Amino acid sequence: MTEKKNKLKAIDFFCSGGGMTYGMRKAGIDVIAGIDNDPDVKDTYEKNNPGTNFIQADVFELKEIDLSKYTGINKNDDNLILIGCSPCQYWSIIQTDKKKSQKSKDLLKEFHRFVKFYNPGFVVVENVPGLERKAEESGLKDFIDNLEKRGYKVYWDVHKLNEYGVPQTRKRFSLIASRITENKIIPEKSTHNLIVKDFIGEHNGFPKVQAGFKDNSKFQHSVAGLSEENLEILSKTPKNGGNTVKQRKYFKGKGFRDSYSRMSWDKPAPTITTKFFSISNGRFAHPEENRAISLREGATLQTFPKDYVFYAKSMQANARMIGNAVPPEFARRIGEAIIKEVKNGK
Repeated sequence: MTEKKNKLKAIDFFCSGGGMTYGMRKAGIDVIAGIDNDPDVKDTYEKNNPGTNFIQADVFELKEIDLSKYTGINKNDDNLILIGCSPCQYWSIIQTDKKKSQKSKDLLKEFHRFVKFYNPGFVVVENVPGLERKAEESGLKDFIDNLEKRGYKVYWDVHKLNEYGVPQTRKRFSLIASRITENKIIPEKSTHNLIVKDFIGEHNGFPKVQAGFKDNSKFQHSVAGLSEENLEILSKTPKNGGNTVKQRKYFKGKGFRDSYSRMSWDKPAPTITTKFFSISNGRFAHPEENRAISLREGATLQTFPKDYVFYAKSMQANARMIGNAVPPEFARRIGEAIIKEVKNGK
């Protein structure tokens, strides 16, 4: 972690495995606590972010005043950042069962309770673009309107994360609000876009492995198994971005359009979802090897460092943490933009 010191401190709501927390800490912000209702993310969060407390709580049941008891934060603290990166399946454009994610649709409204109660110096929100497309229903319009009425400078946009140091086509809605600075706070873009071969492959320390390989080390280069039929389909898929006509006939219009397709070395990866370990759920096949990308490759494409260990009990649970995470590099840029504006404003 960087040794840079400043007075800024943060609470990370819906922290999951800690992508946002790690990036903010890397920028030099003291993340004093992360909140999540999933006990399975606790070890991953705490062991990779030592000194930051994990609070297991359901935000629907958590009372505003209780957060102060857990963390010692106060109202109207200019140096406080409240971060809300709620699970976003309900607002995603990906066609999933919305019944399963029904409860998550109101998480922004719950986060809003704490923002109004504590009136922090800064507010950060990160979510899927669908949150903005359904601004009335999701509560986003009311959230932004309320911030502006209370004097916050609010910057928000749908960002292409490939322009911010993340080698994916991932698009995310991001909001940064401040009531103590004169300017809107905007994260800094990269000078060039990144591609898959910048991050994975043998030249980046990823040895060749086969489908079904289990890596019991902390590197976690584990790969999901494949049936003989799926191995045959993948073996006939051209390397480096292939997507065969036979596959399209095989799916007959069902499933994900890019199922059983390979990533391209010279392009950004697709959005790393919670199912990135499965070649039937998107363009998640390795550019050359006949397998899906591994847990570690998915985490690396999300910009987690290679020594960031995931401690859930199954590949599926670890992949869910990785896919749901705010890419740490993007989080770092948000944190650095806040720090820069605070310094310039003094």
